[in-house]
Amino acid sequence: MNGLNNILTGNRYPGRGVLWCRTGDGDTLGAYFLTGRSPASQARTLHSAADGTLIVAPSEPGAHDHLRHYVAARRSGRWLVYGNGEQVAAVAGRLDSGEVPALALDGLDYEPDPPIFTPRLTVVADGGQGGRAWFGAARHSGGERTATDRLTLEVGGLEPGEGVLMTTYRSDSDGIRTGDPFAEVRVAAGDRDGLLEELWTALPPELRIAAAVFSPGAPAKADIRQAAARS
Repeated sequence: MNGLNNILTGNRYPGRGVLWCRTGDGDTLGAYFLTGRSPASQARTLHSAADGTLIVAPSEPGAHDHLRHYVAARRSGRWLVYGNGEQVAAVAGRLDSGEVPALALDGLDYEPDPPIFTPRLTVVADGGQGGRAWFGAARHSGGERTATDRLTLEVGGLEPGEGVLMTTYRSDSDGIRTGDPFAEVRVAAGDRDGLLEELWTALPPELRIAAAVFSPGAPAKADIRQAAARS
């Protein structure tokens, strides 16, 4: 199991990512982060709204862009839903109507942004005992198929220091491609504050936008780190 820091520092452009883990003190936490290369991608904020949702919004006045601006985390009864796009609200709505997590994550598609075709990553986390979570990834085929490849992964029984990470991209000297389906990671942080620090410092400084760490039952009380405004 590779360290969270090693995986992220070894990825020149991770894009957006979702993490579910237990810190050294035994706390089970979710985390979400954004990085971006273009000025439009970097001109975003991550903040808690009055209704308890966690929102990615433009940092400057402008029209809504459904691929860049969305609800990133929302409660649905006992469930916490978080991810990298508008599908978060759709999945939460399905859970509200009584669907189980695996079915609520079904039927999603990757983003219509050729040639990369960014995966849609979504986590449904149980706010009750046990700390279970369901990861969903809607991905473009590595070949010529246009049909969506859908992965659902159920994670439970994490020990302190263990986690699961998904990122939208994997970038090296050969360019950008979609990220690995998932990675089991070792988390060094002993507590919630340490997790945000570990995550933030592992992201490429010139590409960092925002990162948040939150408990399953309280996304509105997320700890958030934002990059300074770029001129």
